[in-house]
Amino acid sequence: MHKHLEQMGIMLNITSRDNHVPEIERYIRTAMESLRATVNTLLLNQYLNMLIVETVYNTVFWLNCFPHNNGIHPTMSPHTIVTGSRIDYKNIAHYNSLHIYKYTNHTTNPFCLEQQVL
Repeated sequence: MHKHLEQMGIMLNITSRDNHVPEIERYIRTAMESLRATVNTLLLNQYLNMLIVETVYNTVFWLNCFPHNNGIHPTMSPHTIVTGSRIDYKNIAHYNSLHIYKYTNHTTNPFCLEQQVL
């Protein structure tokens, strides 16, 4: 099996159960840190299971949408390599952390939000 994979240009790394793979552990730490940052912006006391699942999915999705510095391809992201689809970054809404939402004084809808950009 190893010879067949090597002929195809695939390098398979097999580790035992107790061995550590530093690259994977670093990726997990990066994903967890990004997840913590997202959760800290939610301002909730309890989280539904579906919210947790979708937040983890969103974090891993965006980490995989950009090419890695030491990845297997210099310009293709892991998402593009695995799925074959490319992300159109021009159509993605740009998020700016300097947006502030404040309550407005609408008599018809007191919970209407108005966006201000600093």
